[in-house]
Amino acid sequence: MCYSAMVLADLMKLERLYGARVDEAFYEQTVEVRWWEGLAKLPKALDDSLLARGGPAAEWVKKWRARRVDELTQELFAQKRRVADAERALLVKETKKAREDVRIGTDKMGKAQVALDDLRRTDPKDRDNRIYPGTYTSVIVSEGGQRVIRPMRYQCRPAGKPASYDRQYPGTYNARRDNLEGFWKGQFGYTHGLMVATRFYENVEGPDGKNQVLEFTPRDEAPMLIACLWSNWTDPKGKEPDLLSFAAITDEPEPEVAAAGHDRTIINIKPEHIDAWLNPDPGNLAALYGIFDDKRHPYYEHRKAA
Repeated sequence: MCYSAMVLADLMKLERLYGARVDEAFYEQTVEVRWWEGLAKLPKALDDSLLARGGPAAEWVKKWRARRVDELTQELFAQKRRVADAERALLVKETKKAREDVRIGTDKMGKAQVALDDLRRTDPKDRDNRIYPGTYTSVIVSEGGQRVIRPMRYQCRPAGKPASYDRQYPGTYNARRDNLEGFWKGQFGYTHGLMVATRFYENVEGPDGKNQVLEFTPRDEAPMLIACLWSNWTDPKGKEPDLLSFAAITDEPEPEVAAAGHDRTIINIKPEHIDAWLNPDPGNLAALYGIFDDKRHPYYEHRKAA
């Protein structure tokens, strides 16, 4: 399963490369919900892209970042005090609690400092574009025959299902090709999207029997057009905000991916199939499977992820 990916987060580049329109209202709604509810997680590169565009969404990003800086600064102060108190206690008497306070406090200080530095820096890093299940990223869809870019959460909650689905089915960030007419029948043939990514990551068993994360990159370095299914979930009780979410479709593994130890590979469609994929005919599922069968097969180089 594709548990993580390095996405193309630059909205202006997505617009230019794929002739799509950015749905500004949905991005504004997403970052506003993050401010009020704290629910939406966005990669730093997407926040940076929204800031570059300006407008209402950028103002919500600025407000959220200012608040996070304040929260992290307070966390740093609290953990520094915790460690200092524990170190003074250790000078008097060695105790397990004091030793644990030093360890935990030091670890939390390190994480808070990294997060604070990330918020403040302006130089881009690769990790700014990386997403995981639960993270929002940009997905290209079709509306009225026009390509539109919208923010969606990488873990699909099908419309009509309870919010508890997120916990009951934590693996719904991927949709298996052999289950599209089963579990995903409400989306397959109806709501299709594309996620543009440059790399993907998989958990595999290492030579020592322990888990390791491998990074897969197309040898031709062309952006991957990953076939996705999406859903627009609304709370029937009106208590939770609407949710746009998606899942990446996976197929049998490419030979080099299988050789590296993983049993699935995302479906990387050809550019000439974009509009046919985004505007499906539910009465002609065979044509959609034909797009899968004609997918791109770049050789996926792999290395152990840093």
